[in-house]
Amino acid sequence: MSGQTLLLGCVALALVVSFACVRAAIAYAHRRGMLDAPGHRRSHTMPTPRGGGIGIVAGALAGMPAALLLLPGSPGAATTTAFSVATIAVAAIGWLDDHGSLPIRPRLLIQLAATLLLSVALAAGTAGLLWAVPLLLAGVWCINLHNFMDGIDGLAAQQAMFFGAASAALAASAGSPAIAGAGLAMAAAATGFWWFNRSPARIFMGDVGSGTLGLMVFALTAMLWAFRTNLLWPTLVFSSAFVIDATLTLLGRMLRGARWYTPHREHLYQWLVRRRGASHRRVALGYLAWNVLVCIPVAWIAYRLPAAAPLCFVATYVMGAMVWRNGKRSCLRRRERHVSA
Repeated sequence: MSGQTLLLGCVALALVVSFACVRAAIAYAHRRGMLDAPGHRRSHTMPTPRGGGIGIVAGALAGMPAALLLLPGSPGAATTTAFSVATIAVAAIGWLDDHGSLPIRPRLLIQLAATLLLSVALAAGTAGLLWAVPLLLAGVWCINLHNFMDGIDGLAAQQAMFFGAASAALAASAGSPAIAGAGLAMAAAATGFWWFNRSPARIFMGDVGSGTLGLMVFALTAMLWAFRTNLLWPTLVFSSAFVIDATLTLLGRMLRGARWYTPHREHLYQWLVRRRGASHRRVALGYLAWNVLVCIPVAWIAYRLPAAAPLCFVATYVMGAMVWRNGKRSCLRRRERHVSA
């Protein structure tokens, strides 16, 4: 079997398995009463099944490990095994949480253990195991920020589709068909779910999907970094929309003394829906526009000019922070006009 045939097979399998599992998850959620009801901290208006992210997990596990292990440029059996085990662990605790809310501590412990396993495996292939420490912190934050950013129809799945495809193109250009295949398989698995999650959503991702997607984004980012260190900068550019919104929102809540770890609706994408009255589809298209019009050109420059890559990264995040601030201010001004009227 040729490498191209194997790659296409991994991608097709991820898409088909994800699509089929999400369809089954809709019926399962209705039977088990796994429904998210509308509420003050939610952006939907009718009870909707949750847990559809199990399709993303199943599809990704069907395609990503095979691509990582069997295609040229493989990160190795140890890293692939650690990735698979970590994915199952994060997905399992998320699946349990979707059935009935779990305390923060067991969820965080599982996330730490899973990310540590993957971080050690990745760091073992670099200059030193000490890299496992920053990798661990980055991985846990990536898991949770994707959970925070899963709040309107189609947004998190769309971001996963973009990141998987973009990181695949980067990996292919850099000479790693294995990581490219894994990225495409992730994008395909997210696509199988997105079909049911696009506005108006028939099912929500749930923690089983959002947390696991965060782990996958971290894994692909770290694998590209381990393969060639200068690939870190364009890969981080691909994630900028979610990282900026989640990080600045969290910092703002912490500075105000709010209980930052509790559910809320203070992210920019949530304000755009609630305070500006934008539709879920329109907000998702806005985030996609940032990815296409800003991230792709800047990442291409960062890849082609490695010496300028750190500057490209900084410029993207500074510009993104300005867009985030202006978007928030615009929402506040609209609210003030509405109140005064």
